[in-house]
Amino acid sequence: MARMRSSTICYCCNIGIPQVLWIKKLRTSPGWLFLISGIILMGMWLERFIIVVVSLHRDFLTSSWGMYYPTRWDWMTYIGTIGFFLACMFLFLRVLPMISIFEMRTLLPEAEVKAE
Repeated sequence: MARMRSSTICYCCNIGIPQVLWIKKLRTSPGWLFLISGIILMGMWLERFIIVVVSLHRDFLTSSWGMYYPTRWDWMTYIGTIGFFLACMFLFLRVLPMISIFEMRTLLPEAEVKAE
């Protein structure tokens, strides 16, 4: 029953929620886009969680069937991957800041318009 409930939530997050992007008001609003993308991200994470838990829950041997409970190493690996991603993202933002090419071109000496 729990698997059916979680797969229904997964389908709603990954198939149903993106359909609201057909509405132009929601598609052009940054707040709504942030909320919708967060829900879709949660659905994608839930999909992978379902795949991992079901594959670890049912082994090929019927004697080893049981419920999967994550250990502290599983949680540390999960939190570590989030930390590694954030560290790489902040390093990227530090090393390569966003500079508009248009703004850089206006700073060049040959960008001045000369009247004839």
